[in-house]
Amino acid sequence: MKRLLYFILIFTLFACNDMTQNNPLLEKFDTPYGTAPFERIKTTDFEPAVAEAIRRHQSEIDAIVQQPEAPTFENTIEALEASGSTLDRITSIFFNLLSANGDDEMIAISERISPLLTEHENNINLNEALFHRIKTVYEQRDTLTLTPEQRRLLEETYSSMARNGANLEGEAKEEYRRLSKELSLLCLKFESNELKATNAFEMILTDESETAGLPQSVLDAAAMRAKEKGHDNAYLFDLSYPSLSAFLQYSSRRDLREKIYRAYNTRCVGGEYDNREVAERIARLRYEIARLLGEKDYATHVLQHRMAHDSEHVYDLLHHLLDAYKPTALREVEQLNEFASKLEGKPVTVMGWDFSYYAEKQKDALYHLNDEMLKPYFELEQVKKGVFGLATRLYGLKFRKTDKIQKYHPEVETFEVYDENDDFLGILYTDFHPRATKQGGAWMTEFKGQWLEADGTNSRPHVSLVMNFTRPTDTVPALLTYYEVSTFLHEFGHALHGLMTNCRYESLSGTGVYRDFVELPSQLMENWLPEKEFLYTFARHYQSGEQMPDSLIEKIRKSSAYQAGYRCVRQLTFGMLDMAWHTRGADVADITAFERDAVAETQLLPFIDGTLISTQFSHIFGGGYAAGYYGYKWSEVLDADAFSLFKEKGIFDKATAASFRKNVLEKGNTDDPMTLYKNFRGREPQIEALMRRDGIIQ
Repeated sequence: MKRLLYFILIFTLFACNDMTQNNPLLEKFDTPYGTAPFERIKTTDFEPAVAEAIRRHQSEIDAIVQQPEAPTFENTIEALEASGSTLDRITSIFFNLLSANGDDEMIAISERISPLLTEHENNINLNEALFHRIKTVYEQRDTLTLTPEQRRLLEETYSSMARNGANLEGEAKEEYRRLSKELSLLCLKFESNELKATNAFEMILTDESETAGLPQSVLDAAAMRAKEKGHDNAYLFDLSYPSLSAFLQYSSRRDLREKIYRAYNTRCVGGEYDNREVAERIARLRYEIARLLGEKDYATHVLQHRMAHDSEHVYDLLHHLLDAYKPTALREVEQLNEFASKLEGKPVTVMGWDFSYYAEKQKDALYHLNDEMLKPYFELEQVKKGVFGLATRLYGLKFRKTDKIQKYHPEVETFEVYDENDDFLGILYTDFHPRATKQGGAWMTEFKGQWLEADGTNSRPHVSLVMNFTRPTDTVPALLTYYEVSTFLHEFGHALHGLMTNCRYESLSGTGVYRDFVELPSQLMENWLPEKEFLYTFARHYQSGEQMPDSLIEKIRKSSAYQAGYRCVRQLTFGMLDMAWHTRGADVADITAFERDAVAETQLLPFIDGTLISTQFSHIFGGGYAAGYYGYKWSEVLDADAFSLFKEKGIFDKATAASFRKNVLEKGNTDDPMTLYKNFRGREPQIEALMRRDGIIQ
């Protein structure tokens, strides 16, 4: 028996060693620009690769700690920054694929490796000897000869470890390990539940009366979805954005609008994928971590590393905007109720499932404008030319489509990006359409960041744009809504931030900035969409090739502030709810009552029993926006103020664009974000530009 166990052990060791030796994730990527070799990577490669990469990283940490030389910036701070590159590379690929193309096997692997990664991260953050070396260098910072970027790296390294438990001792340190490990697993579970609940719903329509009001383009897309699922002569609507939003916007069947609306807004409320207790536990764990670190709540802990600095400043912003916008929002809702009642010939109280439907009709009545009029001018290929062309006109960038970069899915496209001098900037992946293995929404991410090698070589980034846009049908190409074009511009702004960064250290480069600053480059790009000069560059009818007429562009301009009050207050709802969870959400007895109290000030439409925002609020419970969702409104103040300078100088003014590139896009987190903004704008941001853009003030 012992002999048999011995051979089993030897076989297992050789098998694991073979998985490591032949694992493409652990080899140098022999591909153009060192891009991920997706065609060679198997799902089963990830788990052993992560385990080996953790071992290698720990060896690098041990080498830093065990060296006999006194701590210096070079042998401690820079050495730590350079460590873990293999692990970073593997986890970037894995978690990006998990979001964009994650099946059940990937989800299962994520649940197994996440505790290992959390434990490894804790082993570094709670390493007393390592922190002692870092602290020694940090305390000498005023006597060291450091560049501003080196000083920033030193400060961020020290601060990050201190904020992640490095100053804890004894039982408190072990408690931190336990809490953070449980938290990482629950955040994954929250996102997994949301994805599964989203995919679980399908509404199949076969009767002509059930499709009343739906445009042909919407019906074509629904018919194609039905056919793909094996339903002939039917229409399938699901909870993906293009399907859901179109149905709510156009269907004249109020009962069916209510059905799909309730399905979407009751996701993860009860049933197999219930997130209520998960959300409550996540909030509790975050509170306990914050208290362990000496803070009164999680928001206080997070906001020390944000432009807002503390909860008081966040609430000041939210309430300032609420006071300014709520009267307009209430008036807009009242007018919509009156419009709906007149349209229906009877009193109507607009509910959540009615808002998009009546708003679309009211917008058409007021401005003679609707999405179906605009979509023929927003064919995806033309929109890509317009969006890429805007970066060319502003910054001189060139996007060259290539087939030599391996892809993780056949629908993905790849581009080599060059600057105005033909210097290589990076790789861009684009992934535009929804599928069952993709999370909802839209995002920019990186498979690889940017940094300078020791020899001065500029290692350029690999950036990915992931969307869930309307698919083409058998007869019509992908025609985007105005909102989808705006979303493209938004995420493309993040991509520019990642592509144009030019920093020495990866942890400071690109979008690795404060959470309430990261949305500035993205939201700024949205400002070009209603501008005539920009629309002229790409908005052409997909059939006739005719340029979008000035009359239609004028309608876009006039309607740009339509429902601005409602839209702002809706965003404030999310910000208020986020702050409530992270300032007073430690002991929630009734999640429904808690949520209603948190958003009471911003509620414009009647509450609907059974619905919850919290159970599907992945930005704060699964993503990185905990105590940070206010950042979207914070950044709107910044982007409106920034674009006002473009309006003053010319929307394609190269000098203004060059200044934004130099002072914001290239700088990453190498300086305080307010300093970066003032270097661009010449002063601190002012809220008046946002209020003027939204028509709140003249």
